[in-house]
Amino acid sequence: MPPTASSARDLQNLAALWSIGGVPAVKVVDAACDALVAGLDSPTLRSLAACTRAEADFDVPELVPEALDELGLDFHPYGSDAGREAAARALAGRMLADEMSPRELAFRIHQLFGHGLPLAEPLADLDDVYDSLGCTDRTVEEVDAEVVAEARRLADHP
Repeated sequence: MPPTASSARDLQNLAALWSIGGVPAVKVVDAACDALVAGLDSPTLRSLAACTRAEADFDVPELVPEALDELGLDFHPYGSDAGREAAARALAGRMLADEMSPRELAFRIHQLFGHGLPLAEPLADLDDVYDSLGCTDRTVEEVDAEVVAEARRLADHP
C-alpha cells in the first residue's frame, strides 16, 4: 500500500475513533502530521497538523470534517451509527495489525458500545466469554481465534 493511502486510512480511522471518544484529539493531529509527511496535502490538513497539544481539543472538532472532505475521506457525524461502525472497524484493523490483543479488542468494543452496535455485537459477546472461561471447557486460544475471525469480518465489511 502506498504511504499516502496508508496515511489516509490511518487519519480516517483515528478521526472515527476520536469522534466516539476512543482516542484523544492530539492523536488526530499526529496523524495529520504523518499524512503531510507521507505526501497528502490540503489547506485544512496543514492547519490540523499545525495544532499544538493545547489547541487540539478546541480545533480538531472544527478542522477534522473539512480536512477529511478535502482529501476525499469519510467523516461520520458524532454519535452516528455509521461513525460507531467505522470506529469498530478501525479497532478491528488495529488488532489485525498487532497493535492490540484479541482480548483487548473484545474488551474495548464491549466497553465502547456494549451490546448496542449490531455490527460489533459478536465481539461484545466474546468479551463476556473471556470473563467466563473458568466456567467452561473453552480455551483462551479458541476465543482468540473467534475474535480474530470477527475482526477480519469487520475489517472487510463495506
